[in-house]
Amino acid sequence: MPVESGSSASSRQAKQKRKSHSLSIRRTNSTEQERTGLQREMLEGQDSKLPLSLRSNLLDLFGQIEREFENLYIENIELRREIETLNDRLTAEGQTIDGGDLTKGALKAKASHSTSQLSQKLKTTYKASTSKIVSSFKATTSRAVCQLVKEYVGHRDGIWDLSVTRTQPMVLGTASADHSAMLWSIETGKCLLKYLGHAGSGVFEASISAMSTASGDQTAHIWRYMVQLPTPQPVADISQTPCDDDIDFSDKDDAEGDGDGPNECPSIRVSSTTLRSHQGVVIAADWLVGGKQVVTASWDRAANLYDVETSELVHSLTGHDQELTHCCTHPTQRLVVTSSRDTTFRLWDFRDPSIHSVNVFQGHTDTVTSAVFTVGDNVVSGSDDRTVKVWDLKNMRSPIATIRTDSAVNRISVSVNQRIIALPHDNRQVRLFDMSGVRLARLPRSNRQGHRRMVCCSAWCEDNSSCNLFSCGFDRQAIGWNINIPALLQEK
Repeated sequence: MPVESGSSASSRQAKQKRKSHSLSIRRTNSTEQERTGLQREMLEGQDSKLPLSLRSNLLDLFGQIEREFENLYIENIELRREIETLNDRLTAEGQTIDGGDLTKGALKAKASHSTSQLSQKLKTTYKASTSKIVSSFKATTSRAVCQLVKEYVGHRDGIWDLSVTRTQPMVLGTASADHSAMLWSIETGKCLLKYLGHAGSGVFEASISAMSTASGDQTAHIWRYMVQLPTPQPVADISQTPCDDDIDFSDKDDAEGDGDGPNECPSIRVSSTTLRSHQGVVIAADWLVGGKQVVTASWDRAANLYDVETSELVHSLTGHDQELTHCCTHPTQRLVVTSSRDTTFRLWDFRDPSIHSVNVFQGHTDTVTSAVFTVGDNVVSGSDDRTVKVWDLKNMRSPIATIRTDSAVNRISVSVNQRIIALPHDNRQVRLFDMSGVRLARLPRSNRQGHRRMVCCSAWCEDNSSCNLFSCGFDRQAIGWNINIPALLQEK
């Protein structure tokens, strides 16, 4: 007589249970009409203000809901029983497998062995990479050194702009909101000459033996100077301060000076040439290569190119949609770049005397505060959108480097030899980056040194041994810095 196995017996019991439940469902469906009739009779016997048709519809709906719940309940019971049957079957099969536990133990041992090997490899790789990083930090024993050398104090209001003469004798020029421009001895910090010919606050640009100043009085002035540099005094030994972005300096402001300015500073009030044609504030001026022409930028949305000897307007460069913020000329070619509040900067080409071309570049999302040329074929632009971008003149469709900062960027400058970008910020900081966008240093600032207000402008002077970087701001002072960037940092 054949004997049934446990699995076949359990499957036959499950089939019998399904048949019994299907019969119960059929019985339920056959008695639905009788139950509905009884419920209707009960409703008719009850007192209700609802119409009989509405009560019948409600009764049908509730009946459908009840049937749905009943079907779900039966399906749930069947599923639970099937799960129990499967569990019993798995349990019976597990007992019949001999040595199953040993096999599982062997698999576990093998898995643990492979896991330990993998973890050992990861540890070895991690230690090797970490040692490389640590050794790279140890190799950089020399750090960028930023030393405050001289403070130039004498203006009675914020300093908008500063520049350094391009030939000997080398002097520092500043232009302030107090309607004056000053020439300073770089070594001694003494005021050499003050220009008082403007009726509004101005900006400054120096060239050879002449100065050009642009002002809020809608004019640009050319004035010539002759100064005698004083004998430099021995410089006090100032401890070198390493540039460190991790130092949290105090934001405490020192007491402001009385702002009386230098007591013995000669002044001039008459310019040799006055350039007139703008209908708004003249915000910037720069000398074209050769020193015979000057380009100015104004809030009237135009930049003008003048002949210095005749004071005549040569070209009016129009096209910007909003006020101009800056203009800059190429050091060796007849190229001009203008920046504007319309988030663009434009490149003007005057190398062909018969025609000048213009290219518009859109790379920022806010006001372009300045755009400057480098010695090579690059343009560097800074913006209120807290970014600085480096462009290639040969392909200016997209920037080759982007620097993102935490504050708006004002008038930037790029060193000639080391090609380092100095970024003056609204948050009183001055940061240094290379042309690839790598941060090199931040100038130290505390309650004892550095700027206490917004930094407006920066200017490099690498031919001077004592101060090779200058900055100015709304704290009424200009500062001369000695920056020493090791070649190792620049290569990184």
